[in-house]
Amino acid sequence: MPTIEVNGTMLAYDDTGGDGPAVVFSHSLFFDRTMFEAQVARFGRAYRVVTYDHRGQGASARSTSLDMDTLAEDAAGLIEALDLGPCHVVGNSMGGFVALRLVARRPELIRSAAVLASSADEEQAENVQVLLDHARTLDESALAAAEAVVRRKGVLGELVGTTVPLLVLSAAEDQVYGPELSQRIADTASNVQHVTVKRAGNSLAAERPDAVNDLLAIHFEAT
Repeated sequence: MPTIEVNGTMLAYDDTGGDGPAVVFSHSLFFDRTMFEAQVARFGRAYRVVTYDHRGQGASARSTSLDMDTLAEDAAGLIEALDLGPCHVVGNSMGGFVALRLVARRPELIRSAAVLASSADEEQAENVQVLLDHARTLDESALAAAEAVVRRKGVLGELVGTTVPLLVLSAAEDQVYGPELSQRIADTASNVQHVTVKRAGNSLAAERPDAVNDLLAIHFEAT
């Protein structure tokens, strides 16, 4: 398992070394890079697919103090250190928070973005205690990651005028970040397509991999 030092931390990652443009996958809270196994299998030869663990999660360096902006800077550092840009970036839920910050703040690194079951708004009040309570059953690093999610600031306003091609996939049965939040992204950013995937919840990439992969393939080919 390769690791890399970026932005003052150590990130664990996998790199398929495929021949095509790079695709970076950014995982959900309480998951790790293996959530994208089906996407790696589908795209790993035609594209250079890189999956990584956020700091504080998976096999990356532990952390007890996190914020979403730092995680976005980690992702940018990874893209630069591995010479991946401009790349496609795909983020599920928390990974989508990272992807949207890259779209808004580091567009020169991003060829296109796909945001799955995510949000550009600050955390909804009804989700805060649920996420924190679950994190406390794990470890301090998981709690720090959950706090980074629930304390994040919204970035909807930063997406006004952005032109990076953006695919927004919502999940019809998502009880955390429902389709209405994805629609707010689509209504704000430019060059956006919003599709709602049926029979799926917040872990969209893992729950409906075939449907997600088909939509990603079209998106990648168009951008």
